[in-house]
Amino acid sequence: QIINNYDKEVFNGEMGRIVAIDTEGQTFQVDFDQSVLQYDWNEAEQLVLAYAVTVHKSQGSEFPVVIMPVLTQHFIMLQRNLVYTGMTRARKLLIMVGSRRALEIAIRNNEPVKRLSLLRYRLTAR
Repeated sequence: QIINNYDKEVFNGEMGRIVAIDTEGQTFQVDFDQSVLQYDWNEAEQLVLAYAVTVHKSQGSEFPVVIMPVLTQHFIMLQRNLVYTGMTRARKLLIMVGSRRALEIAIRNNEPVKRLSLLRYRLTAR
């Protein structure tokens, strides 16, 4: 789902699976774990294929198979908590692709990430 649909109570970023297609009625059904929703043909642009999902977006979800890249090229993402979250999304099979060195860096990196939200400034500014 790429936009919020308040009528269906499904929101941007939610992932589902098409489970039925009615070509005569020009509708299809999507299973979003909690519920199965019916869409009309003209609502199809609200959905896009999800070939890959970031660790951040996957939080709270599980998948039968997870393929997780662990590469030194993206060193800023080599954090223990992100690797743990990615690993625990796999229900049956986890495939880690990359280098042992990158995994070792991630496991050793337990530093909290400093968030640059400007929240403190916004709360104290007058």
